[in-house]
Amino acid sequence: MVDEAPGSAPERPVVVIGNFDGVHRGHVELLRTAREAEPGAPLVVVTFWPHPMSVVRPDQTPLLLAPLERRVELLREHGAADVVVVDFTPEVAGWSPERFVDEVVRPLNPRRVVVGENFHFGFRAAGNLATLTALGRRDAADGSGPGFAVTGVPLLTDGTQPSSSTLIRQAVAEGDLGRVRELSDHGFRFSGVVVKGDQRGREMGFPTANVSVPPGLAVPADGVYAGWVTRLDVPDAERWPAAISVGTNPTFDGLERRVESYVLDRDDLELYGVPIAVDFYARLRGQVKYAGMEALVVQMHADVEHARQLLHTT
Repeated sequence: MVDEAPGSAPERPVVVIGNFDGVHRGHVELLRTAREAEPGAPLVVVTFWPHPMSVVRPDQTPLLLAPLERRVELLREHGAADVVVVDFTPEVAGWSPERFVDEVVRPLNPRRVVVGENFHFGFRAAGNLATLTALGRRDAADGSGPGFAVTGVPLLTDGTQPSSSTLIRQAVAEGDLGRVRELSDHGFRFSGVVVKGDQRGREMGFPTANVSVPPGLAVPADGVYAGWVTRLDVPDAERWPAAISVGTNPTFDGLERRVESYVLDRDDLELYGVPIAVDFYARLRGQVKYAGMEALVVQMHADVEHARQLLHTT
Protein backbone atom coordinates (compact mmCIF):
# COMPACT_ATOMS: atom_id res chain seq x y z
CA MET A 1 0.00 0.00 0.00
CA VAL A 2 0.99 3.64 -0.31
CA ASP A 3 2.94 5.05 2.64
CA GLU A 4 1.13 7.68 4.69
CA ALA A 5 2.44 10.53 6.81
CA PRO A 6 2.17 9.93 10.58
CA GLY A 7 -1.25 10.95 11.84
CA SER A 8 -2.68 11.55 8.37
CA ALA A 9 -5.91 10.01 7.15
CA PRO A 10 -5.46 7.36 4.45
CA GLU A 11 -6.01 8.77 0.99
CA ARG A 12 -9.13 7.32 -0.57
CA PRO A 13 -8.16 5.10 -3.51
CA VAL A 14 -9.58 4.63 -6.96
CA VAL A 15 -10.69 1.01 -7.23
CA VAL A 16 -10.81 -1.05 -10.44
CA ILE A 17 -12.81 -4.30 -10.42
CA GLY A 18 -12.53 -7.16 -12.89
CA ASN A 19 -11.36 -10.69 -13.50
CA PHE A 20 -8.22 -9.61 -15.41
CA ASP A 21 -7.24 -13.00 -16.80
CA GLY A 22 -4.24 -12.32 -19.03
CA VAL A 23 -4.28 -8.54 -18.30
CA HIS A 24 -4.96 -7.62 -21.93
CA ARG A 25 -5.25 -4.20 -23.58
CA GLY A 26 -8.81 -3.70 -22.39
CA HIS A 27 -7.72 -4.31 -18.81
CA VAL A 28 -4.82 -1.91 -19.19
CA GLU A 29 -7.25 0.72 -20.50
CA LEU A 30 -9.32 0.33 -17.33
CA LEU A 31 -6.26 1.02 -15.19
CA ARG A 32 -5.23 3.99 -17.35
CA THR A 33 -8.72 5.48 -17.11
CA ALA A 34 -8.69 5.05 -13.33
CA ARG A 35 -5.35 6.85 -12.98
CA GLU A 36 -6.51 9.72 -15.19
CA ALA A 37 -9.86 10.03 -13.38
CA GLU A 38 -8.22 10.39 -9.96
CA PRO A 39 -4.62 11.60 -10.45
CA GLY A 40 -2.47 10.91 -7.43
CA ALA A 41 -4.95 8.57 -5.73
CA PRO A 42 -3.69 5.06 -4.90
CA LEU A 43 -4.84 2.55 -7.51
CA VAL A 44 -6.33 -0.60 -5.99
CA VAL A 45 -7.38 -3.52 -8.18
CA VAL A 46 -9.98 -6.07 -7.09
CA THR A 47 -9.83 -9.45 -8.83
CA PHE A 48 -11.26 -12.93 -8.22
CA TRP A 49 -9.74 -16.36 -7.69
CA PRO A 50 -10.61 -18.96 -8.76
CA HIS A 51 -12.35 -17.94 -11.97
CA PRO A 52 -16.03 -17.27 -11.13
CA MET A 53 -17.16 -19.66 -13.87
CA SER A 54 -15.47 -22.52 -12.00
CA VAL A 55 -18.00 -21.95 -9.22
CA VAL A 56 -21.07 -20.80 -11.16
CA ARG A 57 -20.79 -23.10 -14.20
CA PRO A 58 -17.90 -25.53 -13.72
CA ASP A 59 -18.53 -27.23 -17.07
CA GLN A 60 -17.88 -23.92 -18.85
CA THR A 61 -14.73 -22.90 -16.96
CA PRO A 62 -12.23 -21.43 -19.44
CA LEU A 63 -8.56 -22.35 -19.48
CA LEU A 64 -6.74 -19.58 -17.64
CA LEU A 65 -4.11 -17.53 -19.44
CA ALA A 66 -1.98 -17.13 -16.33
CA PRO A 67 -1.79 -18.28 -12.72
CA LEU A 68 -2.76 -15.80 -10.03
CA GLU A 69 0.84 -14.79 -9.28
CA ARG A 70 1.40 -13.72 -12.89
CA ARG A 71 -1.88 -11.80 -12.95
CA VAL A 72 -0.86 -9.84 -9.85
CA GLU A 73 2.59 -9.21 -11.33
CA LEU A 74 1.12 -7.77 -14.54
CA LEU A 75 -1.39 -5.62 -12.68
CA ARG A 76 1.40 -4.13 -10.58
CA GLU A 77 3.47 -3.51 -13.71
CA HIS A 78 0.58 -1.46 -15.03
CA GLY A 79 0.31 0.73 -11.94
CA ALA A 80 -1.65 -1.11 -9.25
CA ALA A 81 -0.48 -0.04 -5.79
CA ASP A 82 -2.35 -2.98 -4.29
CA VAL A 83 -4.24 -6.01 -5.59
CA VAL A 84 -7.12 -7.39 -3.53
CA VAL A 85 -7.96 -11.01 -4.35
CA VAL A 86 -11.52 -12.07 -3.55
CA ASP A 87 -11.78 -15.78 -2.76
CA PHE A 88 -14.68 -16.63 -5.06
CA THR A 89 -16.70 -19.30 -3.24
CA PRO A 90 -20.29 -20.53 -3.65
CA GLU A 91 -21.20 -18.19 -0.78
CA VAL A 92 -19.72 -15.19 -2.59
CA ALA A 93 -21.51 -16.25 -5.78
CA GLY A 94 -24.78 -16.06 -3.85
CA TRP A 95 -24.29 -12.52 -2.55
CA SER A 96 -26.74 -9.86 -3.66
CA PRO A 97 -25.25 -6.82 -5.43
CA GLU A 98 -25.79 -4.84 -2.22
CA ARG A 99 -23.87 -7.36 -0.13
CA PHE A 100 -21.06 -7.50 -2.68
CA VAL A 101 -20.62 -3.75 -2.32
CA ASP A 102 -20.85 -3.99 1.49
CA GLU A 103 -18.31 -6.81 1.73
CA VAL A 104 -15.84 -5.94 -1.04
CA VAL A 105 -16.14 -2.31 -2.14
CA ARG A 106 -17.02 -0.20 0.90
CA PRO A 107 -14.20 -1.56 3.13
CA LEU A 108 -11.73 -0.10 0.60
CA ASN A 109 -13.32 3.36 1.06
CA PRO A 110 -12.96 4.27 -2.63
CA ARG A 111 -13.46 7.76 -3.96
CA ARG A 112 -14.20 6.21 -7.36
CA VAL A 113 -14.82 2.73 -8.77
CA VAL A 114 -13.89 2.00 -12.38
CA VAL A 115 -15.31 -1.02 -14.25
CA GLY A 116 -16.00 -2.08 -17.81
CA GLU A 117 -19.34 -0.90 -19.14
CA ASN A 118 -20.50 -4.54 -19.34
CA PHE A 119 -19.62 -5.25 -15.68
CA HIS A 120 -22.09 -7.46 -13.81
CA PHE A 121 -21.94 -8.59 -10.20
CA GLY A 122 -23.98 -10.29 -7.50
CA PHE A 123 -26.17 -13.38 -7.60
CA ARG A 124 -27.03 -14.35 -11.17
CA ALA A 125 -25.21 -11.21 -12.35
CA ALA A 126 -28.14 -9.10 -11.15
CA GLY A 127 -26.03 -5.97 -10.63
CA ASN A 128 -24.74 -3.81 -13.45
CA LEU A 129 -23.19 -0.38 -13.97
CA ALA A 130 -26.42 1.41 -13.04
CA THR A 131 -26.76 -0.69 -9.87
CA LEU A 132 -23.20 0.10 -8.80
CA THR A 133 -23.72 3.80 -9.49
CA ALA A 134 -26.88 3.87 -7.36
CA LEU A 135 -25.18 2.04 -4.50
CA GLY A 136 -22.26 4.45 -4.65
CA ARG A 137 -24.60 7.42 -4.29
CA ARG A 138 -26.69 5.86 -1.50
CA ASP A 139 -24.25 6.46 1.37
CA ALA A 140 -23.83 10.14 0.54
CA ALA A 141 -27.59 10.51 0.15
CA ASP A 142 -28.50 8.97 3.52
CA GLY A 143 -25.48 10.38 5.35
CA SER A 144 -24.04 6.98 6.29
CA GLY A 145 -20.78 7.58 4.42
CA PRO A 146 -19.02 9.57 1.73
CA GLY A 147 -20.21 7.36 -1.13
CA PHE A 148 -18.21 6.84 -4.29
CA ALA A 149 -18.36 7.81 -7.94
CA VAL A 150 -18.52 5.18 -10.68
CA THR A 151 -16.95 5.24 -14.14
CA GLY A 152 -17.88 2.73 -16.82
CA VAL A 153 -15.28 2.23 -19.54
CA PRO A 154 -16.35 1.20 -23.08
CA LEU A 155 -14.87 -2.05 -24.36
CA LEU A 156 -11.60 -1.57 -26.22
CA THR A 157 -11.72 -2.99 -29.76
CA ASP A 158 -9.18 -3.76 -32.45
CA GLY A 159 -11.52 -2.15 -34.98
CA THR A 160 -13.69 -5.24 -35.37
CA GLN A 161 -13.91 -7.10 -32.05
CA PRO A 162 -13.58 -6.14 -28.39
CA SER A 163 -10.27 -7.09 -26.80
CA SER A 164 -11.05 -10.03 -24.55
CA SER A 165 -9.49 -12.94 -22.69
CA THR A 166 -11.66 -15.25 -24.84
CA LEU A 167 -10.02 -14.02 -28.06
CA ILE A 168 -6.57 -14.39 -26.53
CA ARG A 169 -7.35 -17.95 -25.40
CA GLN A 170 -8.39 -18.76 -28.96
CA ALA A 171 -5.16 -17.31 -30.35
CA VAL A 172 -3.10 -19.26 -27.81
CA ALA A 173 -4.96 -22.47 -28.64
CA GLU A 174 -4.13 -21.91 -32.32
CA GLY A 175 -0.49 -21.09 -31.61
CA ASP A 176 -0.97 -17.60 -33.09
CA LEU A 177 1.51 -15.71 -30.89
CA GLY A 178 1.47 -12.60 -33.08
CA ARG A 179 -2.27 -12.28 -32.49
CA VAL A 180 -1.70 -12.73 -28.76
CA ARG A 181 0.69 -9.78 -28.73
CA GLU A 182 -1.76 -7.65 -30.72
CA LEU A 183 -4.51 -8.28 -28.18
CA SER A 184 -2.49 -8.14 -24.98
CA ASP A 185 0.56 -5.90 -25.58
CA HIS A 186 2.75 -8.68 -24.23
CA GLY A 187 3.55 -12.22 -25.27
CA PHE A 188 2.22 -15.45 -23.83
CA ARG A 189 4.10 -16.75 -20.80
CA PHE A 190 3.87 -20.25 -19.37
CA SER A 191 5.58 -20.94 -16.06
CA GLY A 192 6.22 -23.88 -13.79
CA VAL A 193 8.81 -25.94 -11.99
CA VAL A 194 11.26 -27.99 -14.06
CA VAL A 195 10.67 -31.72 -13.66
CA LYS A 196 12.80 -34.66 -14.67
CA GLY A 197 11.78 -35.97 -18.09
CA ASP A 198 12.79 -38.97 -20.17
CA GLN A 199 16.24 -37.42 -20.80
CA ARG A 200 16.04 -38.30 -24.49
CA GLY A 201 16.80 -34.67 -25.35
CA ARG A 202 20.15 -34.88 -23.59
CA GLU A 203 20.87 -38.14 -25.40
CA MET A 204 20.17 -36.40 -28.73
CA GLY A 205 22.31 -33.37 -27.88
CA PHE A 206 19.40 -31.10 -26.98
CA PRO A 207 18.88 -31.17 -23.19
CA THR A 208 15.52 -29.66 -22.30
CA ALA A 209 13.92 -28.06 -19.26
CA ASN A 210 10.58 -29.81 -18.94
CA VAL A 211 7.47 -28.36 -17.30
CA SER A 212 4.26 -30.36 -16.97
CA VAL A 213 1.01 -28.81 -18.19
CA PRO A 214 -1.43 -28.69 -15.25
CA PRO A 215 -5.17 -28.89 -15.83
CA GLY A 216 -6.92 -25.56 -16.08
CA LEU A 217 -4.11 -23.52 -17.65
CA ALA A 218 -3.93 -22.53 -21.30
CA VAL A 219 -0.92 -23.53 -23.37
CA PRO A 220 -0.18 -23.04 -27.08
CA ALA A 221 -1.21 -25.71 -29.59
CA ASP A 222 1.07 -28.73 -29.85
CA GLY A 223 4.09 -27.88 -31.93
CA VAL A 224 7.53 -26.28 -31.87
CA TYR A 225 8.12 -22.62 -31.06
CA ALA A 226 10.84 -20.02 -30.68
CA GLY A 227 10.95 -18.10 -27.41
CA TRP A 228 12.85 -17.46 -24.23
CA VAL A 229 13.43 -19.14 -20.88
CA THR A 230 14.03 -17.25 -17.64
CA ARG A 231 14.74 -18.50 -14.13
CA LEU A 232 12.18 -17.13 -11.69
CA ASP A 233 14.21 -17.84 -8.56
CA VAL A 234 16.97 -15.35 -9.48
CA PRO A 235 16.32 -11.60 -9.46
CA ASP A 236 16.94 -9.93 -12.84
CA ALA A 237 17.88 -13.30 -14.36
CA GLU A 238 19.18 -13.48 -17.92
CA ARG A 239 16.60 -14.36 -20.57
CA TRP A 240 17.86 -17.27 -22.67
CA PRO A 241 16.75 -17.85 -26.29
CA ALA A 242 15.17 -21.26 -26.72
CA ALA A 243 13.48 -23.74 -29.03
CA ILE A 244 10.33 -24.96 -27.31
CA SER A 245 8.27 -28.08 -27.87
CA VAL A 246 4.68 -28.40 -26.67
CA GLY A 247 3.00 -31.79 -26.74
CA THR A 248 3.29 -35.44 -25.79
CA ASN A 249 6.46 -36.34 -27.74
CA PRO A 250 4.62 -38.50 -30.32
CA THR A 251 7.78 -39.98 -31.88
CA PHE A 252 8.20 -41.93 -28.64
CA ASP A 253 4.47 -42.47 -28.01
CA GLY A 254 4.45 -40.17 -24.99
CA LEU A 255 1.27 -39.61 -23.01
CA GLU A 256 1.98 -36.62 -20.74
CA ARG A 257 1.65 -33.16 -22.26
CA ARG A 258 4.67 -31.03 -21.46
CA VAL A 259 6.45 -27.83 -22.39
CA GLU A 260 10.06 -28.77 -23.19
CA SER A 261 12.56 -25.95 -23.73
CA TYR A 262 16.04 -26.30 -25.21
CA VAL A 263 18.13 -23.24 -24.35
CA LEU A 264 20.16 -22.59 -27.48
CA ASP A 265 23.77 -23.75 -27.27
CA ARG A 266 23.60 -24.56 -23.55
CA ASP A 267 24.16 -28.03 -22.16
CA ASP A 268 25.47 -26.90 -18.77
CA LEU A 269 22.22 -25.80 -17.13
CA GLU A 270 20.98 -27.66 -14.05
CA LEU A 271 17.37 -26.61 -13.65
CA TYR A 272 15.60 -29.54 -11.96
CA GLY A 273 13.28 -28.18 -9.30
CA VAL A 274 13.76 -24.59 -10.51
CA PRO A 275 10.76 -22.37 -11.36
CA ILE A 276 11.08 -20.98 -14.89
CA ALA A 277 9.10 -18.77 -17.24
CA VAL A 278 8.75 -19.76 -20.88
CA ASP A 279 7.89 -16.78 -23.09
CA PHE A 280 6.59 -17.88 -26.50
CA TYR A 281 7.46 -15.74 -29.52
CA ALA A 282 6.60 -17.60 -32.74
CA ARG A 283 5.36 -20.99 -33.93
CA LEU A 284 7.85 -22.90 -36.09
CA ARG A 285 5.81 -25.97 -37.02
CA GLY A 286 3.23 -28.47 -35.83
CA GLN A 287 3.92 -31.61 -33.82
CA VAL A 288 5.01 -34.54 -36.01
CA LYS A 289 5.61 -38.22 -35.30
CA TYR A 290 8.94 -39.13 -36.93
CA ALA A 291 10.13 -42.58 -37.98
CA GLY A 292 12.78 -42.62 -35.29
CA MET A 293 15.36 -40.70 -33.31
CA GLU A 294 17.68 -40.05 -36.27
CA ALA A 295 15.00 -38.27 -38.30
CA LEU A 296 13.94 -36.31 -35.22
CA VAL A 297 17.50 -35.13 -34.54
CA VAL A 298 17.79 -33.81 -38.11
CA GLN A 299 14.56 -31.87 -37.66
CA MET A 300 15.64 -30.56 -34.26
CA HIS A 301 18.81 -29.09 -35.78
CA ALA A 302 16.62 -27.31 -38.34
CA ASP A 303 14.25 -26.10 -35.60
CA VAL A 304 17.13 -24.67 -33.57
CA GLU A 305 18.48 -22.75 -36.56
CA HIS A 306 15.02 -21.45 -37.38
CA ALA A 307 14.56 -20.30 -33.78
CA ARG A 308 17.99 -18.67 -33.81
CA GLN A 309 17.07 -16.64 -36.90
CA LEU A 310 13.70 -15.53 -35.51
CA LEU A 311 15.21 -14.51 -32.20
CA HIS A 312 18.15 -12.76 -33.89
CA THR A 313 20.64 -14.86 -31.99
CA THR A 314 24.13 -15.45 -33.36
